Amino acid sequence: MLWYNGNSMKQDIAAFLDYLARTRGSSQNTVSAYNNDLNQLADFIMSEQARGILSSQEELLMAYLVHLKGKGYSPATSARKVASARSFFKYLVETGKLKENPIRNLISPHVNKKAPRVLTSAEFRQLLSVPQLLSTPEARRDVVMLQVLYATGLRASEIVSLQMTDLNLDRATLSCRHGNSHRQLRLTRDVCELIREYVSNGRLDLLYDERETALFLNRRGHRLTRQGFWQIVKNYASRAGLGDRVTPHTLRHSFAVREMQNGADLRSLQQALGHAYISSTRVYRQPLSA
Repeated sequence: MLWYNGNSMKQDIAAFLDYLARTRGSSQNTVSAYNNDLNQLADFIMSEQARGILSSQEELLMAYLVHLKGKGYSPATSARKVASARSFFKYLVETGKLKENPIRNLISPHVNKKAPRVLTSAEFRQLLSVPQLLSTPEARRDVVMLQVLYATGLRASEIVSLQMTDLNLDRATLSCRHGNSHRQLRLTRDVCELIREYVSNGRLDLLYDERETALFLNRRGHRLTRQGFWQIVKNYASRAGLGDRVTPHTLRHSFAVREMQNGADLRSLQQALGHAYISSTRVYRQPLSA
């Protein structure tokens, strides 16, 4: 028999999403992804119940996988939906709603993930040399942004969202907010000095309005956009002879691979990168891609 019906599951999903947002501090995008995945599963269960199909828990969930495949979802998307369900049922076990996780033995669709494209230390210096040869305020800003990105693994959206108040250079820390989540990152002494010099001089060359709180500014004195930063990195990469595949995310990948090579464990790397799923972090166990 089914362990509970779809309507009850909808109520538990709402409680789980609230837990993610309030207790776990998950981003709005993460909560939204869970919401879509789990309500799709609940709708499937309700549909099966309406048809009078009283499968066991395991059979019903296996049927759900077949249903996803029939919908044309890729293995990666189906695997994510299984991961969402696994986290949800784990929450129900921890809160006493279920005695055991019915999805514990369900095998996720196999996903062949390509190793991420990363830059070697020499290639990063090659990329950095392009703005270093320029003398504009924008180029000096870009040197700092590239160094910060390479040293912290921030997302492009996160680095352009940084506020002046996110810096604590005396403690060598940087606060990063991604949706409702928050994490604090350590900075090296060299990166701290780069940021300090930029704040004292380079940023002032771009600042028009003293009320502006963004750390990284464009030439009009406003916050630099994510799209603008992506284009900046791609232009520098092209001029450095690194091709058109280098993006801000390449520097994030480079940070993650370097951390793994230096002995970081997956859980600490997951926290540093702000991944919602540790499955996203496991890709860095693979060989590097040139």
